[in-house]
Amino acid sequence: MKTKKKDKMNKAEKANKMDIKKMTALAMFSVIALTIFTAESMIGPIVPIPGIKLGLANIVTLLVLVLYGPKEAVFVLIVRILLGSMFGGQMISFFYSLSAHNIGQILAAIVITHSISVVAYLPVLMLSAMITGFFTGLAAQVCSKRLQKILRVRFF
Repeated sequence: MKTKKKDKMNKAEKANKMDIKKMTALAMFSVIALTIFTAESMIGPIVPIPGIKLGLANIVTLLVLVLYGPKEAVFVLIVRILLGSMFGGQMISFFYSLSAHNIGQILAAIVITHSISVVAYLPVLMLSAMITGFFTGLAAQVCSKRLQKILRVRFF
């Protein structure tokens, strides 16, 4: 009887340690993503078109998606968006970032500006998203290969 209780305690302790490790790792990834997001916002626009940026912090989100799964990736993404918007002093960007997809961003712009004319901007956003998304994916792949060598674990 005592061994069963001990086994349950050991399993609970192990699960608790794994949760703490996971929470710590997710907090670390959130900080890394927030740092990249902040640094990218300090660089300024890469092209003179509003709303277009590289989205380098998404590399971290992709890595978390591969390492931990979609729930954890969404957690890191929301933490980064919320804190980045608060620290950047532009809570309006919170709504654009949270909507994630270009169509969602256009819908958010329609609600905010009370104008349907922003729909004309959709092709520009989609083209830029394809270009920057391609390079973000490549960067995430390179990072995961580096992590493979460091951790000797296969991610992709």
